[in-house]
This record gives sequence, structure tokens and C-alpha cells, in this order.
Amino acid sequence: MKNILIFLLAALSPCCFAQKEFTFNINGAERKALIYEPDKTGEKIPVVFVFHGHGGNAKHASGTMPFQKYFPEALVVFMQGIPGTSGYVIDKKGLLNGWQMFPNENGNRDVLFFDEVLKQLQNKFHLDSDRIYLAGHSNGARFVNVLWKERGDKIAAICSVAAQGGLMVKNAKPVSIWMSMGKNDPLVPYRMQKQSIDIVASNLKTDAKTAVVKGDQTFYKGINDTELVVEERNAGHEFPKESLPEMVAFFKRHHR
Repeated sequence: MKNILIFLLAALSPCCFAQKEFTFNINGAERKALIYEPDKTGEKIPVVFVFHGHGGNAKHASGTMPFQKYFPEALVVFMQGIPGTSGYVIDKKGLLNGWQMFPNENGNRDVLFFDEVLKQLQNKFHLDSDRIYLAGHSNGARFVNVLWKERGDKIAAICSVAAQGGLMVKNAKPVSIWMSMGKNDPLVPYRMQKQSIDIVASNLKTDAKTAVVKGDQTFYKGINDTELVVEERNAGHEFPKESLPEMVAFFKRHHR
């Protein structure tokens, strides 16, 4: 029994101790990020930035959106929002953690947070600047689209779940994007999310003739080797953990 216990502790220790919390000062505000370092550091390292939904935090997101389990060779960074942005549907006073909804909103505080974290990670790790990926859920997905519009030249691919960019992302730099939406979403209506598909398809100049349907996912080819994946689930507002292997494979297919 003792040997079994030691073995279990050894097996669990990498996932229990691989995470590190870092703090950053952005214009006088303390910001936090939970970082999972890759299992190997000899080569250039891809990085995945993950953004939680409104009212969430980095630790909870690391459990509900565990990209680190499916992309162990990547540096996975769970960013944490702060109060000050209205949740519109919930927390209208903005008392809970959240992300800016538009470019330059709230002094561009969250875009500056992303810039600073990326800069410090580039100083600390041997990052692959051609493989920087973003993933977000709900309000975090909306902010991922803000980053697409504001920092598209730094990004290789995006995964946006349960909140799309709408008109805000019109004419954003073409990058590969996975758009995931629930047909029964009670917070961000499915019909509104679907309206964003044509805008994104226009950005990527996708060809409808290239469409390949696999279950609830449709794959399109875009310009400059970009790809649009539209995932329309018979589900609600939750993040689809079951899609994580395919999302990671999608990231791995694309570089800047």
C-alpha cells in the first residue's frame, strides 16, 4: 500500500505542481495569470492564452478549459480578469471579474495586460512567436475577438466559444478561427452568434465549396492557409470539454 501511495503521488505531482501563479502591474492595477509550463523546453514553445467567462477566474478556468492536458508541449496561460466591465446580461454593474468588450474600452486595460504578459513570457521562455493561440469562453471569447482585431498580427489561431465578435471583427487580419456555439444558449442567443459567421468568413475569404462536415463541426478553407471551423452544438452556454482534442489539433495545424 505504501509503494502504491508513493507511485500515485509521483504520478500526480506533475499536474499538481506544474502550475505557477504570476502577478503583473498594469497601470497601477495588479493582474494575475496562472501558467502551466510545458513538459519539454528544448525547442521553441507554442503558447495558448485562455480567457475565462464573466465572473470567473484563472484557477476555475484551468479546470473547465484544461488545454494543458491536451497540449502538454505548450505553455498554457490562464489569464484572470478584474471587475469594471458590465456583464450586460449578468452583473450589470461590473462588480465581478471580466474583460473589455471593445477595443480601447476601459483604457484598453486587458489588451495592455495581454501585451505585458506576452512580453515577459518571451523574456523568460523560448517562445515560438509563430504559434501564439487564443481561447476564450463567453465574455472571454468576446475579448479574444477584441485581441483578434487589435493584435491580429501576433496571433496564429483563435478558439471562440459562446460569444463571437460580430461587426467588431469586420476586416480583422485573416487568422484561423474555431467558432463554437450552443443552439440552446440562454445567455448569448444562437441566432446572434450565427450572424458573426458571415463576417468571419468574409475576413478569411472562405470558399463554401470547400466545406467538410463532421458531426456538428463544419470546416472551411480560407486565404493564406487559414481555416474556419464552425461548431454548432445541441447544447447551452457551457464550454465543450469534449471538443478539446479537436481544438488542440486545430491549433497545431496553424502557424503565423
